[in-house]
Amino acid sequence: MANLIDALEDRILIGDGATGTYLYSLGIGSDHCLEEANLQQPELVTRVYEEYIGAGAHIIETNSFGANKFRLSRFGLEDKVNEINWRAARLAVDAAKGKNVFVGGSVGPLSLRPTDPPLSESDRKAFFREQIGALLDGGVNYISLETFTDLSELLLALDVFQNLSNIPVCTALAVSEEGRLASGQDLATAWKKLREAGADIVGINGTVGIQASLYLLSGIEVGIDDRIAVYPNAGKPAFYEGRFNYEASPEYFAENLPRFVAEGANLIGGDYGTTPAHIAALAEAAKELKPVRQKAARTKSRVTVTGKTAAPATVESEEESLLDQVKHKVVSIVELDSPKTLSMDKFLTGAQALKDAGAAAVTLADNSLAILRVSNFAAAVLLREKVGITPLLHLACRDRNLLGIQSELMGIGILGFRHILAISGDPAKVGDHPGATSVYDVNSVGLIKLIAGMNRGVNAVGKGLNGQTKFVIGCAFNPNALNFDSQVKKLEMKIAAGAQYVMTQPVFDPALAKMTAQRLKPLGVPVFIGVMPLLHSRNAEFLHNEVPGIKIPENVRERLRAADEKDGPAIGLELAREIRQTVLEHFNGIYLITPFLRYELSLELL
Repeated sequence: MANLIDALEDRILIGDGATGTYLYSLGIGSDHCLEEANLQQPELVTRVYEEYIGAGAHIIETNSFGANKFRLSRFGLEDKVNEINWRAARLAVDAAKGKNVFVGGSVGPLSLRPTDPPLSESDRKAFFREQIGALLDGGVNYISLETFTDLSELLLALDVFQNLSNIPVCTALAVSEEGRLASGQDLATAWKKLREAGADIVGINGTVGIQASLYLLSGIEVGIDDRIAVYPNAGKPAFYEGRFNYEASPEYFAENLPRFVAEGANLIGGDYGTTPAHIAALAEAAKELKPVRQKAARTKSRVTVTGKTAAPATVESEEESLLDQVKHKVVSIVELDSPKTLSMDKFLTGAQALKDAGAAAVTLADNSLAILRVSNFAAAVLLREKVGITPLLHLACRDRNLLGIQSELMGIGILGFRHILAISGDPAKVGDHPGATSVYDVNSVGLIKLIAGMNRGVNAVGKGLNGQTKFVIGCAFNPNALNFDSQVKKLEMKIAAGAQYVMTQPVFDPALAKMTAQRLKPLGVPVFIGVMPLLHSRNAEFLHNEVPGIKIPENVRERLRAADEKDGPAIGLELAREIRQTVLEHFNGIYLITPFLRYELSLELL
């Protein structure tokens, strides 16, 4: 049989549909690992391959998309990576034997979830190496690295493949309708980098339908040596009776095939929602078509990210960055939680007093400790209108899904609020509504990347916002953690993601405050170390034993135990002043945390 690349020189090849989703429609439940069917229901997998081949597919792909060790571990199958992938390859190769059909080894992204621990580059390479190696051992004709949303991860997988084999490789990206990856790059740039890295075929799959795919291809210049694969979805899904249903018909696919060929695609198939009937229609329509070897780009991208954006119309003047202020003066940020009830009087009175005492900003927690409070967004509006002080809003990943977080950020942005502290948030089960669920569609690093993207003018999936936000992005750091070095590494990741300043958990040990300042100063971003006056022994014991991220030295707690309760605030203030002085020897900023709306204690420190 001819090499796949040679075959693409003079004819249009039709690829199979989405093997995994078609298997699901035939009875593999959503609570199962689809790839396990290679071992448990091989006859069903073979039947799917045979249906696609019978429909006229020139290419079939193995049922192995998510069969890497990392993803299989979610099903307790991490020890079966080689067996599942090798079996997937053998079933496909046997089904294609004697039929002049190419077999592609399907490899998808690792798909880390927000709650997953970060993986080192060596671990990620090992996961791809194990899966690709098993597919190669099974006899596939080429490797398909598909549905990647992060260009760097796809380049890493491509590098792993190139150290294992020189058979053809196809690299396909899952992009937005505007042609941007979740990692920020536009399609043309990503394809160029993939070709330069050695990809034989570049393509798109997994996210967009017929018309969006055609639009994306129309904006791409095609050279004589370029080979392009496109696998559109069968429209957008509707959820009905427990299933996702796709409406684009086989006839619709076939009608648009000449347009795909005209735009330079020479390997064409279907992804989510496509069936052997779709492939049959494409195969019939492809019989009279020949590849287009060269084509100029005919349209420009819908996304234009400019360097200038008008200030939101609802804001009279732009909120001054605290980071500009901290360059030439001491900046005191004071946390003042919004109330747990609808009464805002004490909160506003305290905020006014803090402003009068010299606070540069009031920072507003986002239902900290998962305890219900008035929305910090609403509190920020009142602070600006009634007090005239800069609000700094905490934004937790816990309570909103990816859509809700972005909607909230867009609202915050158009109202002119700039200062955001991106945090994961305490789990809902630890708060006063234990029946509530935690969302965590993203973690704090993902949220920082998302906000940084909005500052560039794009949302989480790369769609243009027709403007740019001007957020000043903060992140959290816990100096009280048992492994300080590990926390520093996490902080470096946050800064790399786009964080511009750091706010820490409260510190109650002057020596720890000094070490924290010395370790974080070389990172080159402003650091606001948390200082919180203790009230009495009960307060100290509660914080030390029941609040995540806070540790109070034994000598401090012992001193409070030995004192009368009425003397507790004075002792707490004395310690806070000592830590404040230590911090200001290293940084031009301080983060004062007000306990229980006792703003008079923060006034003392100001």
